[in-house]
Amino acid sequence: MTTSTPAPEETGPVPPATPRTARSWLRDHSELGVGALLLALGVLVLTDALTMDVDITQRGPVGPKTVPVVVGIGLLLVATLLAVDVLRGGRGQAEAGEDVDLGEPADWRTVLLLSGVFLGSAVLIEPLGFPAAGALLFWGAAYTLGSRRVDRDPLIAAVLSLAAYALFDKLLGVPLPGGPLMGVL
Repeated sequence: MTTSTPAPEETGPVPPATPRTARSWLRDHSELGVGALLLALGVLVLTDALTMDVDITQRGPVGPKTVPVVVGIGLLLVATLLAVDVLRGGRGQAEAGEDVDLGEPADWRTVLLLSGVFLGSAVLIEPLGFPAAGALLFWGAAYTLGSRRVDRDPLIAAVLSLAAYALFDKLLGVPLPGGPLMGVL
């Protein structure tokens, strides 16, 4: 038994194709925004690295421009690959394990408190030094995010801050303000 294709007049009118607007196209390709951000960041990093003033006597076999140039090229490469993937129809997968309820409002209190802790640390780093301001930053962030262990949190914050100070200032040679503890550390 063979089936025949009905004539066009038997199938009824064909619905008109819905026109795609620029807004719906952008919504379907929203990952291009991340690509544009990576592209801009890569251009910024490369421009800054290539215009860096470097004294030839201050560099070794690998100068201070090397890592920023590699990072900038990497950012441009990732931006290009992401854009090509999105334009070919690739889509990011939603995480199945995400437990964020999008129906709930944002917790602006926590966001504002964390911003205040961060800005307070930035203001206090010069007069108090990195170890004290960093300890306040670590403890304030832990407290803001819900930890109420006043017996252990300040101690952990102080150890983390001193370790970060020692790592950057002493081992890596990145000068950080020591504040009143400068003579002790």
